[in-house]
Amino acid sequence: MDRDRKRLPGFAAVLLILLSHMTSALEVPLDPKVLEGLPQPPTITLQSPKDYIFDPRENIVIHCEAKGKPHPSFLWTRNGTHFEVEKDSKVLMKPGSGTLVIDISGEKAEAYEGTYQCTAHNEHGTALSNSIVIRQSRSPLWSKERNEAIAVQMGASLVLKCRPPAGLPPPVIFWMDNNFQRLPLDQRVSQALNGDLYFSNVLPEDTRSDYICYARFPHTQTIQQKQPISVTVLDNSPDGERRPRFMMPQGTTSTKTVLRGETLDLECIADGLPTPEISWQKDGGELPSSRMSYFNFKKMLKVPDVNEADGGDYRCTATNNLGTVHHIIKVTVKAAPFWVSAPRNLILAPNETGILTCRVNGKPKPLITWLVNGVSLENAPEDHSRKVDDDTVILSQVQSGSSAVYQCNASNEFGYLMANAFVNVLAEPPRVLTPPNRVYQVITNNPALLHCASFGSPIPAITWFKDSQTRVKNGDPYVIHENGTLEINVAQPLNSGKYTCIATNNLGIKENHVYLEVKEATRILKQPEYKVVQRGMSAVFECKVKHDPSLIPTMIWLKDNKELPDGRFEVNTESLTIKDVTEDDEGTYTCIMNTTLDQDSASAMLTVVEKPDPPTDLELTDQTERSVHLTWIPGDEHNSPTEKFLIQYEDLLHQPGVWINLTEASGTSTTAQLNLSPYVYYSFRVLAVNHVGYSQPSQPSSQYRTNPAAPDENPSDVQCSGTMPGNLVISWTPLTGFQANGPSLEYKVLWRQKDTDEDWSSQNVGNASQLVVSGAPIYVPYEVKVQALNDYGSGPEPEVVIGHSGEDLPLSAPDSVHIMVHNSTLAEVHWEPVSFPSVRGQLQGYKVYYRRERGLHETEEDTQEQELVLTFSGNLSEGRLPGLQPYSTYNLTIRVLNNKGEGPPSPSKTFKTPEGVPGPPSFLNAINPSIDTLTLQWGPPTNNNGRLAGYTLKYQPVNNTNELGPVKVMSFLANETTITLGNLNSSMLYKFFLSAKTIKGSGPVITEEAFTVMDTTRSHPTVETGKGPTEPPHPTSPVTQSLHPPFHKAPPVGPAFGKVNTSMLEDGAVISWEYFGHHKNVYVEYIVENSKEDWKKELVNGSHWHMIKGLKPGTSYKVRVVARDPADPTVHSTDEVLVAVPAAASRQVDIATQGWFIGLMCAIALLILVLLIVCFIKRNKGGKYPVKEKEDAHQDPEIQPMKEDDGTFGEYSDTEDHKPLKGSRTPSNGTVRRDESDDSLVDYGEGGDGQFNEDGSFIGQYSGKKEKDTHEGNESSEAPSPVNAMNSFV
Repeated sequence: MDRDRKRLPGFAAVLLILLSHMTSALEVPLDPKVLEGLPQPPTITLQSPKDYIFDPRENIVIHCEAKGKPHPSFLWTRNGTHFEVEKDSKVLMKPGSGTLVIDISGEKAEAYEGTYQCTAHNEHGTALSNSIVIRQSRSPLWSKERNEAIAVQMGASLVLKCRPPAGLPPPVIFWMDNNFQRLPLDQRVSQALNGDLYFSNVLPEDTRSDYICYARFPHTQTIQQKQPISVTVLDNSPDGERRPRFMMPQGTTSTKTVLRGETLDLECIADGLPTPEISWQKDGGELPSSRMSYFNFKKMLKVPDVNEADGGDYRCTATNNLGTVHHIIKVTVKAAPFWVSAPRNLILAPNETGILTCRVNGKPKPLITWLVNGVSLENAPEDHSRKVDDDTVILSQVQSGSSAVYQCNASNEFGYLMANAFVNVLAEPPRVLTPPNRVYQVITNNPALLHCASFGSPIPAITWFKDSQTRVKNGDPYVIHENGTLEINVAQPLNSGKYTCIATNNLGIKENHVYLEVKEATRILKQPEYKVVQRGMSAVFECKVKHDPSLIPTMIWLKDNKELPDGRFEVNTESLTIKDVTEDDEGTYTCIMNTTLDQDSASAMLTVVEKPDPPTDLELTDQTERSVHLTWIPGDEHNSPTEKFLIQYEDLLHQPGVWINLTEASGTSTTAQLNLSPYVYYSFRVLAVNHVGYSQPSQPSSQYRTNPAAPDENPSDVQCSGTMPGNLVISWTPLTGFQANGPSLEYKVLWRQKDTDEDWSSQNVGNASQLVVSGAPIYVPYEVKVQALNDYGSGPEPEVVIGHSGEDLPLSAPDSVHIMVHNSTLAEVHWEPVSFPSVRGQLQGYKVYYRRERGLHETEEDTQEQELVLTFSGNLSEGRLPGLQPYSTYNLTIRVLNNKGEGPPSPSKTFKTPEGVPGPPSFLNAINPSIDTLTLQWGPPTNNNGRLAGYTLKYQPVNNTNELGPVKVMSFLANETTITLGNLNSSMLYKFFLSAKTIKGSGPVITEEAFTVMDTTRSHPTVETGKGPTEPPHPTSPVTQSLHPPFHKAPPVGPAFGKVNTSMLEDGAVISWEYFGHHKNVYVEYIVENSKEDWKKELVNGSHWHMIKGLKPGTSYKVRVVARDPADPTVHSTDEVLVAVPAAASRQVDIATQGWFIGLMCAIALLILVLLIVCFIKRNKGGKYPVKEKEDAHQDPEIQPMKEDDGTFGEYSDTEDHKPLKGSRTPSNGTVRRDESDDSLVDYGEGGDGQFNEDGSFIGQYSGKKEKDTHEGNESSEAPSPVNAMNSFV
């Protein structure tokens, strides 16, 4: 031993040197494809347990399975000697296996008891199984014994011995009676671990003759029965109370040994009277509360999976009211050998070094022995490369052919452990075991593990590359593990890509490609929210989720972590709907979104609420004449707290069937003090109120009647007034039957004149609400009061109310009436008030009646003009009369007024109003527009308000940007109503302002606006390919139309169109318009009239006119202008305009050079010449037509008829002359005018008050958005026709 100790330091130094040069051993590959091609020593894969108890009725099966390359062969030893299996016909070894099957039928099973061990062998080594002890299970009968009957005094302790036979394995013990009923166990009666039955003290009910102990043997499933024991409890000399004393274990201390990992069972049973209670504690430490359990009413303490810390002194204490006793159990924990680190298989390359370690522990310390191929090292062939030091074997510079299986055996007195570990010496080039092109998917911010499982001998070195270019090195974010696995701690999308691992040793190189896809995490964006839903309604939980689009999601809803029940649950893509909710639907609802890589979940609760149940058990207590105490029991609140209770009553005497609200109580109350009234038959009920609503009423309470009493109150709303002269009407609101307080309710009415010494007059009235007193003076103040009476007395003293007797008409009229005229529309009237006695009632005021008799400029008196009335409330003596008409004569009277009516009128007074400003002219029209002239006509004011002095005209042009030009002012006499304005600009909009005036000044302004005609001879538009003309073209046949009348109003807020004009071409039309909008996309759309085709449209942005070309001659089209804006869904459009394209036959230019046409024209000219000669002759014979000459001399444009079809001026003609008027033109607007202009300055300004500056210019400006087209109302020559052509020759 000393020599070994001296050698240890040197050995340790050698061990350190070897370890420094050692190559880590290879793991055994698990891939079957790899294993198939590799030699491998045997490995035990299945064996029977070390202690094998068999049932003699079944075959004995001893397992031994092993693997290796080549497949191993098997041998067995029994009791240390070779077991020749093939020579025993009862023993069979399974083919390809070492498992033994022993047929023991008809044989003595004891013959095969013993210790068996299996050996698995091939050319590379030998593996051993554990030593397996085979024993037969036994269930022996109870030894025959005669049990004496036991008699014991009441209160004494008692032990009934079981003494079961020793079986294999030990039996399970329990006590029963003859009826196979288990005997009841409690704190007083206990069964010990050894099966004995303990009585801490006996009671008379313990007397019985069938205490039977049973033993059940688990392997054979047999039950053995002990002879019954008879116990008689005597009470002739019962034991008295006594201190506790331990029956088991006995004495003050005992010992207990337990093995590590087993269960520690401690028990203490004590006798005593009263029955003692048992408690446990550990001296010097704490009980392992997390693992221990109490049984048998704390008489037994169990501690499973014992470790070394569970050793120590355990104190059990028995206590009753007479004292305490202790017992200490000294627990010692031993340990059979257990693994700290079992030896592992080694795969080494030639010339490598490996170590086998066998780390075990136990108490006492186990002895370790090594074997190689089943032979102890002492008896094995000597191997200089092998060195052994206790639990370590070092193999240095191993060579091919030195493969073997080493066995480590560790044992102590409580058992043993044995493990096989082979050493396989191989020379193999690298192999990558991870499948190629494997795709790893991981969620962002999670770790990613890319495997590169490899095999080779020597162990291959692993290198990683990303995208076949960048070498991956150890360090953030990468970690390369010893087994070759590449770990990315926190994977990000940029880590996605192709990864290549390369395995290399001195025999070769191998690479493999894998792919990493980093996916977006699944997240619930909108979680379900807590819901409070009324029963019968629907509940909707939303669960909106975001997930990686490449992953297929699956939504699952759970209720209380279980599947949803069938029925009213509707699961949609992002929601759960629960229809017709009931109380059973309450709970927690969870939405779970699963993908193949991750999941997210969120939960919310559903609370179902309902109206509360009605209160129950109404009870009346503390009953008095004027109060009662009401109590009730609230009903179920249905998850919505009760906010209040409503208490109602029914008056069965006065209003049966009618429930009236009496009072309210808080939601937490169950009682209320009720104030009552006399002479009522009460019945009460209670309603509960929560957030959902009112409950059903409770059942009515018992009836409670109050006794009659005098009234507590008098009638309300007492009034006193007269309805006729000399009467007094006293009225009141009667008391209800509830307020009467008793039978025979009536009212005592009292009255007297105010401020006199008269006594009160009175009268009792029954069921009534008023009393009429006659014979009273007219309008005299009275004092009245009304008092309630019944059979039990009078009500309280009533309050006095002041009123008056009836009124009569006033007797006199106001005096000293005189009038002051302030101006043409306002006068002031004064009068002397009447005396109060003559009013004969309450003075309401004075009424002034006045009528306009006639105007001062008129020769005759107006007929029956309406009389006007003004009322001046109160005791006034003056008033103003507004709104008078200037320059008029008025008549006036005044009357006094009371509640009864009016008094007589005052003497009539007459007054006159001075002149004022006139009203606006009755109309203003602009007619006969030409290139540079316009004619204005107007009518005189409807109301001159004086002597008309004349008119003032102001006008100014308006340009394309809606800016006003300089103002020109003209004045006219009163008899002038027309003017032709010259030197105007062509195609220009003019605004006109006209007002009438008297000596008092000018009156209100009337406005009009009109265009002059476009000068079409100045220029022709230029048309580029694909674009519209830059100016309106010179039409061949002018036909001008207007959608709107000539007056213009301010454009409304937002887009709007103004006037739209059209002019015809030979094959098209020119459209012009006013536009006030902001839209960028403006189109002209057109369609053939009565056609069902789609509208054709042409974009005309930035312009206010457009030429439509390519129209079919002789066809009518509907045209409109439309504004659209992508940012505004509203589409604005003009009304549709009907446009008629002239027929192609009217084209003069095309036939003017034709010979036949020239000949025809010559013939026509000759014919016309002949006709003129004839007419000349006839005229000389018949004389002139003076009327016709007068018409020719005064061509009044107003008498020119207008065509009804297109609004243009017609030709004046008679039966003989068909010449058109030379001066006729198409008006600027082309439409019939309205009779009166309802235009105003407001139409052009931002505000509503248009006015002139001192220089006569118009204040305000046109809206900046408004645009006018200066080409509206173009003047053009008439269309060429045969008639016109003939005229050109004349």
